[in-house]
Amino acid sequence: MNTPVDPAQVKALRAFNRFYTQRIGVLAPYLGSEFSLTDVRVLYELAHHAPCTAASLTRTLSLDAGYLSRILRRFADAGWLSRVPSSTDARQHALSLTPQGRAVFEPLQQRSREEAAALLAPLDPVGRGLLIDSLARAEALLNPPAGPTSTVVLRDLQPGDMGWVVQQHGELYAREYGWNSEFEALVAGIAAQVLRRFDAQWDKAWIAERQGERLGSAFVVRKSKTVAQLRMLILTPQARGLGLGARLTDECLAFARARGYRKMVLWTNANLTAARAIYARRGFRLVASEPYHGYGHDLVSETWELKL
Repeated sequence: MNTPVDPAQVKALRAFNRFYTQRIGVLAPYLGSEFSLTDVRVLYELAHHAPCTAASLTRTLSLDAGYLSRILRRFADAGWLSRVPSSTDARQHALSLTPQGRAVFEPLQQRSREEAAALLAPLDPVGRGLLIDSLARAEALLNPPAGPTSTVVLRDLQPGDMGWVVQQHGELYAREYGWNSEFEALVAGIAAQVLRRFDAQWDKAWIAERQGERLGSAFVVRKSKTVAQLRMLILTPQARGLGLGARLTDECLAFARARGYRKMVLWTNANLTAARAIYARRGFRLVASEPYHGYGHDLVSETWELKL
């Protein structure tokens, strides 16, 4: 289920759209040429993905079929477009650029490269890297890969990961629940303790990652010879809906059973309904609850356990 969008975030995105479209001159003829941005996008697809059909161009560019038909007719009249019957669909034509069409497109592509280089040129190498990484991250967020959680890798803890785990707890719980910095301090203390006492024979950590981006974490730590504790299970907002919380929990349970633990325990709060549902579906029982005031709010702490 989609969560309500903060109007301030909508305003920020629209402001960036206005800034960037003005910066690259989208509202003017493309790069000082006679072409619109849409014209050049069609030329690009014809140059790089030919032979293609009008139907495939409509889908790829999300264009109205009638509008695209007028653009293609104009290109054909200028001698830039080749149309031959499709070998796979008699109702369609295979479209590609003629040599004259490529002669028109190549200078536009070169100018586009130069414009992109001009945007990057004032930045130092670190700034360029940050910008490109941010653009890739934005693209991944707005166009996430489809498919099951098999596209997500669960890997071992690496240097720097624990700092990220603490940061995610602090940021997410402040943003979504209004918890203050006391909670981040608590998690930082737990994280430091886990790192200092970590024993690979009895403890385990997972970082969920997709295409190099961290999406979540989970930890199993030894509480006693027979009891394991599940700690610091967290998912980023973009990881929700993938079944990843359940997958991480199942990995924790499988590890605990393989190490011979007899019981797993965990601590949570009554308002964390999504996590509680995951635990309940796996047979965890609520064994203790207690009201308390913490992190700036009146809360109810809960202890859950599962016999393994």
